[in-house]
Amino acid sequence: MSTTKGLEGVVATTSGVSSIIDGVLTYHGYNIDDLAEHASFEEVVYLLWNHRLPNREELSTFKKELGEYAEVPKEIFEQMKSYPISKVHPMAALRTAISQLALFDAEADDMGESSNRKKALKLQAQISTIVTGFARIRQGKEPLAPRGDLGYAANFLYMLNGEEPDEISVEALDKALVLHADHELNASTFTARVCVATLSDMYSGIVSAIGALKGPLHGGANERVMKMLSEIGEVDKAESYIKDALSRKVKIMGFGHRVYKNGDPRAKHLKEMSRQLTGITGEPKWYDMSVKIDDIVTNEKGLLPNVDFYSASVYHSLGIEHDLFTPIFAVSRVSGWIAHILEQYENNRLIRPRAEYTGPERQKWVPLDNR
Repeated sequence: MSTTKGLEGVVATTSGVSSIIDGVLTYHGYNIDDLAEHASFEEVVYLLWNHRLPNREELSTFKKELGEYAEVPKEIFEQMKSYPISKVHPMAALRTAISQLALFDAEADDMGESSNRKKALKLQAQISTIVTGFARIRQGKEPLAPRGDLGYAANFLYMLNGEEPDEISVEALDKALVLHADHELNASTFTARVCVATLSDMYSGIVSAIGALKGPLHGGANERVMKMLSEIGEVDKAESYIKDALSRKVKIMGFGHRVYKNGDPRAKHLKEMSRQLTGITGEPKWYDMSVKIDDIVTNEKGLLPNVDFYSASVYHSLGIEHDLFTPIFAVSRVSGWIAHILEQYENNRLIRPRAEYTGPERQKWVPLDNR
């Protein structure tokens, strides 16, 4: 029995949702560059779930359905208010709230296709309301109800900040959501598929995925990138900070990716949004600092930035608190998780790999009094 650490390079299933071939990321065959430049997040979600892009009427209906399901039961927010707010990470709050949502859905355990489609809409719509609601509750504010006249990205920023966002902010968040929507068989997606392969419900699959995304080696990287940028503080301090970290073999977050050898194709789009946003906010140092670090790490270690690196300064420039970065990742990636869950249900087989045993052998039983 041969083994591969971390299952690197192991093909565990077949999927038509997304692909990474020769460093090119596609969703259902559409190049991520084209989608990032031209598609709205709602179009991408529709594509992931329906295997094709919507026409104008279908997109309008889809947006309306998301809007109709966006409100969450008031009991969810009441429960949030009882959390030890100062100690709770938003990802832990999100994990708990999504699990609670299932309790208010009469069709949570109905595995019919129409019920699963309805659950998909609810989860995609309500996760945005939950994240923004928690953010406001811990500030001592009341959650805001979603607005039916705003698109998905604009609605998120409105519910978070209480004011209608400007066009460049909406474009930046929308693009980030498109870029994070799916990424083949990553850790959280694999976790979701393993969970629902037991024929567990969709809510359980999403809760499992959130648990995997919570780890700093997966979804938590951009939060740690911003922590690093904040510690550096100024552009002229970046070189000494990074070179010292490299000399001590400290991992620089936001660089390298197991499946990309020639760079993450998503990074360039967020790099440009970072340049624009930091200029508008009057804090270009975050972009300049990021570029400086990018140059040093690329030249010294041969590692290129991944999607997390420039998303940090994008989210910071949108006025988003740093520990909300990973929940926003989940707001986007739930679209991909759902696509994979639906695909798993369509052609299911229990996922049950083997492990190579490395423990002791042929041990003899010793009675309790003789040990």
